[in-house]
Amino acid sequence: MKASVLYGALVAAHMALAIKAPSIKGMKTAWHDDFHGCAGCSPNLDEWEFRLDINHNNELQTYTNTNKNVQLSGGQTLQIVPWKDERGRWTSGRIETLESWAPEPGKKLRWQAGIRMGDDANRKGMWPAFWMLGDAVRHGTDWPRCGELDIFEQVNGVMEGYGTIHCDRENGGVCDEPNGRGAAVPIPNNEFHSWALEVDRTSGDWKTETITWFMDGNPFHRQSGADIGDEGVWSTLAHSPFYMILNIAVGGNWPGNPDASTHSGYGNMMEVQYVAVYTT
Repeated sequence: MKASVLYGALVAAHMALAIKAPSIKGMKTAWHDDFHGCAGCSPNLDEWEFRLDINHNNELQTYTNTNKNVQLSGGQTLQIVPWKDERGRWTSGRIETLESWAPEPGKKLRWQAGIRMGDDANRKGMWPAFWMLGDAVRHGTDWPRCGELDIFEQVNGVMEGYGTIHCDRENGGVCDEPNGRGAAVPIPNNEFHSWALEVDRTSGDWKTETITWFMDGNPFHRQSGADIGDEGVWSTLAHSPFYMILNIAVGGNWPGNPDASTHSGYGNMMEVQYVAVYTT
């Protein structure tokens, strides 16, 4: 996709120091994307796909595949940017990996990304996320039975990141839907931070296997098979393949809708340095 001069100028103003997916001691990189490419180009469509037909949770945005909403910066980052038009209609972007990854018995598997948010003070209604869905949803299994693992979510610009599991059935159930089972961690600033989720199957016993969330390498939430208490549900969450999603939703049940103070554009973007999958 060819970038316009206008978007090229805006992108240049927001370029970040490029960083490759880091190495992790004791793990090898199974997959990664460092978002190389020209300013205004689409991400690698051999690895990612746009989702345009998604609208849940009473959200306001329309997802597009234009470089106004999803683009490479030219500085080895990906930018997802929400925009509001003159009639008050919001557009944004959502991309998903074509590939899925399943934790293997006796091993660890980690999904990780380097992410920063825009620095606009007016972010009411913004809902950026780095998360995963069980691949079973692509083959007809309903949500939340397919499993959902939210690695990072933020709402309304509040300096907290959330990590959450959704599972089992739509109302109540093991994961207390629609709430899920999660925790929050303070975000110290608007610089880039690493957000990761790791499934550890090294114990050999489903009850002592774990799913752990990390910010900048520090764990902030953990769930074990014993915490879930249902082997079938745990198998969906910790033994089954998941694919990754990057998006910014606008409005919806959790953040509520934007108000007159909410700005569109780069001040409310999500910028991603890399996405990677690691295994032992």
